[in-house]
Amino acid sequence: MGVRVANFGDILQEIQDEQLKAAQAFDTVRRRHLKALADHTGRNVIAYYSGWQAKGSVGGTEIRDEDRDGFMRCVHGLNCDLGLDFILHTPGGSIAATQSIIVYLREKFGRNIRAIVPHTAMSGGTIMACSAASIVMARHSSIGPIDPQIRGIPAKGVLDEFRKAFEEISAEPKKEAVWRPILSQYSPTFIGQCRNAIAWSEAFAREQLEECMFRGSPNKTKKIDKVIDALTEYDAVKLHERQIGYKEARDIGLKIDLLESDKDLQDLVLTAHHCFVHTLSNTNAIKIIENQTGGAFIKNGAPR
Repeated sequence: MGVRVANFGDILQEIQDEQLKAAQAFDTVRRRHLKALADHTGRNVIAYYSGWQAKGSVGGTEIRDEDRDGFMRCVHGLNCDLGLDFILHTPGGSIAATQSIIVYLREKFGRNIRAIVPHTAMSGGTIMACSAASIVMARHSSIGPIDPQIRGIPAKGVLDEFRKAFEEISAEPKKEAVWRPILSQYSPTFIGQCRNAIAWSEAFAREQLEECMFRGSPNKTKKIDKVIDALTEYDAVKLHERQIGYKEARDIGLKIDLLESDKDLQDLVLTAHHCFVHTLSNTNAIKIIENQTGGAFIKNGAPR
């Protein structure tokens, strides 16, 4: 019997089958280690990972309205009485989407939520962390100022640029020609949206701190004021990307637990973190929301 020569379609199918096996390997290993973390703590785990660091300028890595559907999928079937460890790795995003996700998780798990930041949770991610009863951070972890994004642009940066243009043009009218192309990007409505988003973020973060982290705490108003002032004092935080480490986060009054103080938890959290980073770096995934049972919402970008 002669050897059958594979046709073009057969070879393509064979390649696609091997590619599928490779993608499944990432899922299998990641889910194994996420389950190990949940088995250790006896709590539910939902990881919320963005590929913004691995995928650069690819759209869709920020916090968006569609993410709430992912959380609904991941919460389905869980025993919410066990509480939630909420692992965060995100650049932030829409304040409306951030609020809707937090409100949903609070309805399902109450105040029994612990945020874990293995690496970075900025802007809306910081607000998510502040909505928890406590935050676990490693020595290398960071949160950031609660500066919301509008259309993927830091709202405070837009207002600062607009203010700088106004001052320079007022002092030297001929500079209007230089600023015109930049200012044409921002309509009066957009400027108003930025102002409103900043005020909204501050008010919502304050509300979350009152309801959970500082609930029943003596002098809680004074403590919360200190936290909010530190996270919104833009002369101090300087930039949307400014990073606040665990020591500073603790110093401003947030309830921070050091990940390194529990060696077993540290190993399990960082192992899971590495699994997500490898997946986002080596597959088409740009965002992953996943629980310890394998329930997941995975958003893919353009093929690599």
